[in-house]
Amino acid sequence: MFNSLPTDAQRVINWEWPQYEPYFNELRLRKLTEANVEEWLANWTQLSDLLSECFALLYLDKTLHTTDTVIEKRFNTFMENVYTPALSADQKLKQKLLESGLEPEGFEIALRNMRAEADLFREENLPLIVEERKLVSEYDRIIATQTIEWDGQEYTMPQLAKISANPDRSAREEAWRRASARVLEDREALNEVWVKLMGLRRQIYQNADKPDYRAYAWQNRLRFDYTPENAQQFHAAIEEVVVPAAERVYKRRARLMGVETLRPWDVNVDVMRTTDLLVDPLSREPLHPFDDVQELEEKASVIFHRVDPTLGGYFDTMRTERLLDLANYKGKAPGAYCITLPARKRPFIFANSIGIQDNVNTLFHESGHAFHVFESVSLPYAQQRDYPTEFAEVASMAMELLAAPYLLADEGGFYDEEEAARARVEHLEGILIFWPYMAVVSAFQDWVYTHHDEASDPANCDAKWLELWRRFIKGVDWSGLDDEAATGWHRKLHIFRYPFYYIEYGLAQLGAVQVWANARRDQAGAVAAYRRALALGGTMPLPELYRTAGARFAFDAGTLGEAVSLIESTLEELYALE
Repeated sequence: MFNSLPTDAQRVINWEWPQYEPYFNELRLRKLTEANVEEWLANWTQLSDLLSECFALLYLDKTLHTTDTVIEKRFNTFMENVYTPALSADQKLKQKLLESGLEPEGFEIALRNMRAEADLFREENLPLIVEERKLVSEYDRIIATQTIEWDGQEYTMPQLAKISANPDRSAREEAWRRASARVLEDREALNEVWVKLMGLRRQIYQNADKPDYRAYAWQNRLRFDYTPENAQQFHAAIEEVVVPAAERVYKRRARLMGVETLRPWDVNVDVMRTTDLLVDPLSREPLHPFDDVQELEEKASVIFHRVDPTLGGYFDTMRTERLLDLANYKGKAPGAYCITLPARKRPFIFANSIGIQDNVNTLFHESGHAFHVFESVSLPYAQQRDYPTEFAEVASMAMELLAAPYLLADEGGFYDEEEAARARVEHLEGILIFWPYMAVVSAFQDWVYTHHDEASDPANCDAKWLELWRRFIKGVDWSGLDDEAATGWHRKLHIFRYPFYYIEYGLAQLGAVQVWANARRDQAGAVAAYRRALALGGTMPLPELYRTAGARFAFDAGTLGEAVSLIESTLEELYALE
């Protein structure tokens, strides 16, 4: 009957569950043998790809139009009436394969993951997960509608980055304070969402017979190659090695600005991005790499072709097939992401670009994710393409570093030599200040979900966030701004949307710097290794994925210190060119 199943998700996007159910039933009832297991997996993949792409298309539509209630209702209806029963039916297929004792070639990691998912799965959690997604949508709606008026114009929070280059410090302060006040207006609304989320997540881990939500999330995120204790080791390494380096960055910038200490508006007036270094310490005109997203795409294409012709070809395919939505506008969800459209074997990039250098890095980053899709899409089964986020972020963060040497305008990029050096300084300094911020977010979530009762009170979350902020963020003076600092967790969407999804960025950044270190010695060889690793999808454990890419999966201060040394020595070279 799978010959009759459409291959185009648009043809089934309005299907209801009774139209999908017969396909699941056929797979569930079909006798499974060594002779037919590959065909069975291929049929399961065909069905899974269609459902996953329907989800992706509806999610994409919802985040493009957060204020459209019809679109939101369509997404929620799909989640409740189709996606939820599909998850339950999918679990029965996983159980069938596990009970068969069959181990198809190249399926070892997928079977390991299935065993963990089978252990965690509870039917009663399915409606709770749907309700959780609804609350996350409410968070998105609240954040997406936050705007302020500035010079007679309405600005979204991401658009405030344009004001960061204002040499008038008092103007920057006024913009920052006005934006912060607007965000604080939603403090109670966000706290209400948080309390509800914590209640749901408590039910979810208890239903799954786990001691706390951290144990649930660790297994749910299929983390087999490191432990919560490894994460804490990484936090300690960051405190030892990176926090002093970040403080050196802040002190240099304060010296260049002629101020005794930096204030938050000396770092960034976009209060949703609390650690990005967008304010220029020499009050130079802001870097303006492009006028519109078409120019952004054209120049990015040139750069990707210089990194590797095949990668450049992938990006050109996305342009031709209209798989990019990069502009920022009111009502569009914040942030950026790459989502997979598995039925058509393509990625889609969503972003909020406003003509600043951060948008260039974001496109490099999300394109790394897209290249991961292109490289691994030839793997035959959906489960083999489910790669761990700890390596998915190596794909994206390494691409930021691999593309950075090709920013020069006379070679098709965005900048002259001085501007290119400045852009790279901002990026590398940003890595040094990112790791401590990552540690705040990661350590905060570790505390939240091992102190569930205490953390269900938002006031306690404020206090813990402020404590961690003071521990890891040194060099920026937040005195007199306790409310603004303490509610920083409100402004980190991962905390609401994706619990425990953040340490991946820190670990992957360390992997990415190692890939970049290899590229400085042998660019072609490093990119070839990078692509080989991407092509493995999720068929190998994390340490092997890193090794194939030429890196080491690590948490220790020694490995981190080598990365910091490379960044700081490169910064010294670039400072001379600014």
